[in-house]
Amino acid sequence: MNTDIKKLEETIQYTFQDEKLLKHALTHPSYSGEMRWERERSNQRLEFLGDAVLELIVSDYLYRAHQKLDEGELTRKRASLVFEAALTVCAKDIGLGQYIYLGRGEDTSDGREKPSILSDTFEALIGAIFLDGGYQEAKRFIYAHIIEDIDELSLLRDGKSLVQEYTQRQEGMSLRYNTYSLQSPDHLKQFCSELYIDEELIAKGQGRSKKTAEQDAALQAIKILGIKK
Repeated sequence: MNTDIKKLEETIQYTFQDEKLLKHALTHPSYSGEMRWERERSNQRLEFLGDAVLELIVSDYLYRAHQKLDEGELTRKRASLVFEAALTVCAKDIGLGQYIYLGRGEDTSDGREKPSILSDTFEALIGAIFLDGGYQEAKRFIYAHIIEDIDELSLLRDGKSLVQEYTQRQEGMSLRYNTYSLQSPDHLKQFCSELYIDEELIAKGQGRSKKTAEQDAALQAIKILGIKK
């Protein structure tokens, strides 16, 4: 774990007035539980707030940028940005995993790479920025780390379809996912998905549901195979 959170502030180009808020955002429930702290000292409440702030700012952007789209189309576009795989990519781009306070069990089981932990912490970070610096700072952060990469992130939602189309273009090529539950507490339930092409393991993914685990595996396969939309 990297305890030099000043480096994280440099990366996100935001300095917290209240450093405790940043540390709160980085505190996973497994750590607060291990420390026997009150439940509210984990980042779950900040995650709840950050999720709402993120949805509002992305909705505002899409409403202004796509004035001819109806409600359904705007909702689909928003869904392609505000979901676990996309937020995981954003979290990895700023190296967020190395700063998270994790319990020993999560830390030793690659918790810093788990999509659910990364995406939740990313939303908690948005919530902390909103509380510390207000709407405009949260908006600046979201534009810099999500909306500027909107085309790439939108691609992630279609990952499984893209991999399927790739295999269908190759005569006789087979595709399958082997998805299973990992041993973890119910409230931190995780799934792993292995993506095979012609029985060769191409990529692995993780998520809080079978669907998100398969999406993550497809995303990794897209990168490995160089698949384009």
